[in-house]
Amino acid sequence: MSEKTLTDDVRVGAEEAPPAASAKRWWILAVIAVAQLMVVLDATIVNIALPSAQADLGFSDGNRQWIVTAYALSFASLLLLGGRIADLFGRKTAFLIGVVGFAAVSALGGAANGFGMLVTARALQGAFGALLAPTALSLLNTTFTDARERARAFSVYGAIAGAGGAVGLLLGGVLTDTFDWRSTLYVNVAIAFVAFAGGMALLHNHRDAGNSKLDVLGTVLVAAGLFSLVYGFSNAETHDWGSPLTWGFLTAGVMLLAAFAWWQTKAAHPLLPLGILMDRNRAASLLTVLISAGGMFGVFLFLTYYLQLNLGFSPTKTGVAFLPMIGGLMVTAQIGTQALVPRLGPKVVIPLGFAVSAAGMAWLTGIGVGSSYVSSVLPQLVITGLGLGLVMPAAMQLGTGGVTADEAGVASATVNAMQQVGGSIGTALLNTLAASAATDYLAGKDATNKLVQAQATIESYTTAFWWSAGMFAAGAVIAFLLFRTGVPQQDADAAPVVHM
Repeated sequence: MSEKTLTDDVRVGAEEAPPAASAKRWWILAVIAVAQLMVVLDATIVNIALPSAQADLGFSDGNRQWIVTAYALSFASLLLLGGRIADLFGRKTAFLIGVVGFAAVSALGGAANGFGMLVTARALQGAFGALLAPTALSLLNTTFTDARERARAFSVYGAIAGAGGAVGLLLGGVLTDTFDWRSTLYVNVAIAFVAFAGGMALLHNHRDAGNSKLDVLGTVLVAAGLFSLVYGFSNAETHDWGSPLTWGFLTAGVMLLAAFAWWQTKAAHPLLPLGILMDRNRAASLLTVLISAGGMFGVFLFLTYYLQLNLGFSPTKTGVAFLPMIGGLMVTAQIGTQALVPRLGPKVVIPLGFAVSAAGMAWLTGIGVGSSYVSSVLPQLVITGLGLGLVMPAAMQLGTGGVTADEAGVASATVNAMQQVGGSIGTALLNTLAASAATDYLAGKDATNKLVQAQATIESYTTAFWWSAGMFAAGAVIAFLLFRTGVPQQDADAAPVVHM
C-alpha cells in the first residue's frame, strides 16, 4: 500500500493529504526523540553526580543506591499503566502530562534539601517517565506504518534508547564539572520545554481504546509484581541472595505476575491482551530487549568505575570516552533497520549483533591495572556498540509492530518494562558476581597492599565483562532459535498512520 493511500484512508473528509503532512511526521519523530532522550538519560545522568550530591546532602552510603533505584522501581512498576492510559485517554494528553510532570519533579529534585526530598523526586520522575516512555513509543508506532519510513524512524529511536545511557554519563559529567550536581536535574526543565512545545503544536489527541475501561485489578497485580521483581534484584546488591528481602520479593514478584497473567484471560478489558505476546517474533523481541539491557550494564556501570578509579578519568572525560560506542551504535542502527532486517530478516541480523557484542565484551576482559584507553578500551567499545546497534532498534521495532492501534500503548509499555527489568537483573547479577570475584582474589593475599587492591578491582570488572559477554552469546542463541525465518511482513491492519 502506498503512503498516499495510507494517509488518504485516515483523513476523513479530505480529498488528499496536504504537502506538509509527510514532513510533519519527521518533526513528530524529533519531538518523540527529545522526550525519549530525557527519560533514558535520567537513568544514568544522576549516577556521575551522585558523589557530589551525597557530600552536599550528607546521606549515607547505604542510602546512596536508592537515588538510582527509586527511579527504576516506579518506572518499571507503572509502565503498563502508563501505556494503557495513553490508549484510553489520548496520546497527546498523556504525552504532555508526562513531559510537564517530569520537568516539575526534576526541578523538585534539583532543589532538594535532604535525602528524603531527593529520593521522592526520583520516584516521581520514574512515575511520569512510565507515562511518557510508552506514550512516545506508541506515537512512533502509530505515526509510521510505511515499512521504509518506519524502519528509519525506529533506527533513530532505537539508537537513542541504546545510547541514552552513555549520553547521560557524558552530560552528567559535563554538568557536574561545569556547575554542580543539581544541574543534572534542572536540565530536564529545558529539555521538557522543547518537547512540550513540539508536542502541543504537532500531536493529535487520538484515542484508540476510548471505549474500553481501565483494568484496575490487573494494574495493581502487574505494578506490584514488577515492583517486587525490581526491588528484589536491587536488594541482591546490598544484601545477598539468601536474604528474605531478596528471595522473598523475587518470589512474590513471580507469583503476582502469574496471577496477573491468569487475570488477563478473565478480564473484560485486560490491561495486557495476551494475544500481544503470542506472536513469535514479538515474544522473541521482548526477550532480546531483556537480555540486551541486562548485558549493557556490564559496559556502562563497570567501565565507568574502571575509567574513573583506575585510569583517573574525570566525569566529563569518562562520558566522552563512551562517544565512540554511541557512534558505532548509531551507524549500525541505521544499517540494521533500513537495509539488513528488510532483506535478511531478524533471525540473521539480531543473532549477528549479539555475537558481535559478545566478542567486544570478551575482548574487553583484557584490561589491566596499567592498560591504556586507546588500545584496551576504545576498539572493544566500538565493536560492542556496532553489535548493539543491530540488536536494539530492530527488537524494539518488531516488539511494537503489527499490533492494532488500541494496543499500541500497552505493547510499547511492555517493551519498556522488559528493558527496565533486564537492567535491574543485569545490575544485581553483575554486581554480585563482581563483588564475589574481588573477594575470592583477595583471599590469602595482603588486602592492604594497593597493587593487590587494584588487581582485585580488575578481577571484579573482568568478571562482569565475561558475564556480559555470556549474556550476549546466550541472546544470540535464543534469538536464532525463536525468531521466524524470513523478512517480517507489514501488517495492513496494524496501527494506522494518524496525521496531526
